[in-house]
Amino acid sequence: MANSVTLFSIIFSFFLLQQLVCTNSQNVIKGGYWFKDSGLELSNIDSTLFTHLFCAFADLNPQSNQLMISPENQDSFSQFTSTVQRKNPSVKTLLSIAGGRANSTAYGIMARQPNSRKSFIDSSIRLARQLGFHGLDLNWVSPLSATDMTNLGTLLKQWRTAIDTEARNSGRAALLLTAAVSYSPRGHGFNYPVESVARNLDWINLMAYDFYGPNWSPSQTNSHAQLFDPVNHVSGSDGINAWIQAGVPIRKLVLGIPFYGYAWRLVNANIYGLSAPAAGKSNVGAVNDGSMTYNQIKDYIVQSRGTTVYNDTIVGDYCYSGNNWISYDDTQSVRDKVNYVKDRGLLGYFAWHVAGDQNWVLSRTG
Repeated sequence: MANSVTLFSIIFSFFLLQQLVCTNSQNVIKGGYWFKDSGLELSNIDSTLFTHLFCAFADLNPQSNQLMISPENQDSFSQFTSTVQRKNPSVKTLLSIAGGRANSTAYGIMARQPNSRKSFIDSSIRLARQLGFHGLDLNWVSPLSATDMTNLGTLLKQWRTAIDTEARNSGRAALLLTAAVSYSPRGHGFNYPVESVARNLDWINLMAYDFYGPNWSPSQTNSHAQLFDPVNHVSGSDGINAWIQAGVPIRKLVLGIPFYGYAWRLVNANIYGLSAPAAGKSNVGAVNDGSMTYNQIKDYIVQSRGTTVYNDTIVGDYCYSGNNWISYDDTQSVRDKVNYVKDRGLLGYFAWHVAGDQNWVLSRTG
């Protein structure tokens, strides 16, 4: 009888462990951002590879302080949820707001006063419901002052209250509320309102990339999205540790993984490692900041017969050919970052942006 009880206990414990593993696996967010001008048609998104997809970007009308969608985006935004759910009915969608090209000053002005905040918040909830989104995602990535950061905290608190009230009144599930933030809680020289972030957001998307680039660090090559940095401590893991130390629960952190890289021009083609002397951006990157999507980088490597290097100390890739040197994440970097997310117990990871992938190879990794 004792042996039977012991055997039952072992089997039951194993069952619980299996359930826990499955639950944790299912709860890992795998997100991706998409925007209309990215080169990828909405209907071609493989939504089966994601748990959450972000449609970018809605913007602020500075006169009315209401959220708006530009005329050229109306059709794709209104069709976003229904389109991606055809392939994956369980995928959740979020309407992403602002972005790097948005007028940060306008958001600062909106966030100053209760009435303008209310106009923005109410219109955002109304628009998300009308278009069938499951949540809202704020990409006010560069508040310009300590006052902006304080007002951001107030905005998030007011927003959360309004979302919860709308859910109670409508009888519908509450909209998700997330934000894309700097990799560090001290973003652009000012401290984020960490207490409000932790209390009012469902999670934060850490932009763990753009640490270095040929336009703002032109004199030497470097990994723009390294997971570890034993020397200068500018990395994804350092940012995660800083957010945790500041008071944000680890299960509210989602790690950003870039599906793009940056191209530098080497001073000497024979010196091509990390921190090699450079002279700004290379002309292989078609964009002014020297950036290239992952699929462009992979095509360049083939065409130029470039040499690729994976650095497992920092978790980052680079390639070089002649005087051109490119920092990026390939499959091994992505796999190691995903494993890091799971091992640390983060909520998940996201990609900026899904159109940068090549045949979905990065999106399938991990």
